[in-house]
Amino acid sequence: MATQEELTSVLDAVRDAVPALRRNGAAAEEQRWIPDENIELLEKAGVFRTAVPREHGGLDFDAAQQAEVIAEVSRGCPSTGWLTMVWLTSAWCATLYPDQAQKEVFEGGSSRVSIVFAPTGTLKPAEGGYRLDGTWRFNSGCRGAGWDLLAAVVEQPDGTAEELVALVPTSELEFADDWHVSAGAATGSSTTTAKDVFVPAHRVVPLEEAMVSATGNRSNTGATGRNYGLLGYIMSSVSATFLGMARGSLELFLERLPGRGITYTQWTEQSQHPLTQQQVALASNKIDAAEALSRSWHRVLQNAADAGVQPSDEEKAVIRGRTAYAAQLSKEAVELLFAASGGSVIRRDVDLQRFHRDIQGFSLHALVQLNANLEVQGRVLLGLEPGTYFL
Repeated sequence: MATQEELTSVLDAVRDAVPALRRNGAAAEEQRWIPDENIELLEKAGVFRTAVPREHGGLDFDAAQQAEVIAEVSRGCPSTGWLTMVWLTSAWCATLYPDQAQKEVFEGGSSRVSIVFAPTGTLKPAEGGYRLDGTWRFNSGCRGAGWDLLAAVVEQPDGTAEELVALVPTSELEFADDWHVSAGAATGSSTTTAKDVFVPAHRVVPLEEAMVSATGNRSNTGATGRNYGLLGYIMSSVSATFLGMARGSLELFLERLPGRGITYTQWTEQSQHPLTQQQVALASNKIDAAEALSRSWHRVLQNAADAGVQPSDEEKAVIRGRTAYAAQLSKEAVELLFAASGGSVIRRDVDLQRFHRDIQGFSLHALVQLNANLEVQGRVLLGLEPGTYFL
């Protein structure tokens, strides 16, 4: 388990990197991928060691500590924050694989892993493993990852199908140059293709087992404090990305405010107008409320992991609703600040417009869809079944 000193060291280094992350924002968007400097700064800070187990040379941060790091990176650059979230949560997913696979992935103590949950590939049994074919879209971070987790379907001898997740070196995959988008442009979420790639058996796990940290052939099972419920853990980290973007947007708004008047009015200082004061207060309260809400699900996730059990389905359903709602609060804060920034905010050299576009785009991700997640939470609050196995 990470010490407070280790957490502070990583957070301080990331805070020092925030100015560079922001400075690189426009270039990152233009080239549709974050600059090498961003990755180097985070590597030096120890960010990519935070989800790696201690026995493999990592820092072994818990879910709440990882969320702090993700939020801090996102405060500097939304796309870099999103990639950090993907790489850390996927690295944690790799801890669910057999010891042999973990040793391969975590050699050196630092690792970046990407993932696609949509099972748009097929696996065919072969001697010693499987042959993987398929194409996966929206593969965030694949260009900067050493490994990729790709969901695929295998047909069993009895004719039934099972979803498995294959762990594949990115060197064995093909990446299309097709990421042309208006939001999250620097995430490089390229379409990925596998053509008859051999995947040894120790690098394949059933998705159903991974969802509840029930995979075998590994030494880190049980009450290690890190066998989280997979979806709740990932959604916790996604929400942290939104929180960091909102914090960064508030800072950017306040930096631009001094000396700004309200055009076509007598107000020469926007900060003196009561509406601006109310808007800033409301945005700040939304951000603080999202952060406070996060403590509730981190407590549930960690208590269960410390005990070596999974949260109940009801608790998982509530986590789905709360993480999505916290992300919504963060998005609303950014929208409020953007709308209060005047017409000049749409200039490409104003960082706030990129934060606004990115958080809008990320909010369209299926995991963050507010109504779908509130429905799951509301069902259990009404005494009904969650209505989905994806918990």
